[in-house]
Amino acid sequence: MLHYAIVFLVIALIAAVLGFGGIAGTAAGIAKILFLVFIVLFVISLIIGRGRGA
Repeated sequence: MLHYAIVFLVIALIAAVLGFGGIAGTAAGIAKILFLVFIVLFVISLIIGRGRGA
């Protein structure tokens, strides 16, 4: 999932350089959402993994 967030971030950067503001904004928004979902899932997996080990 982090891979997809990075891909959308790169797409947003390329679109911004080329002047496609709408596409860049959309891709950046998707990248932000995917990054937040990744962070939440990562924290949940840490908590669950730590709970099983104890």
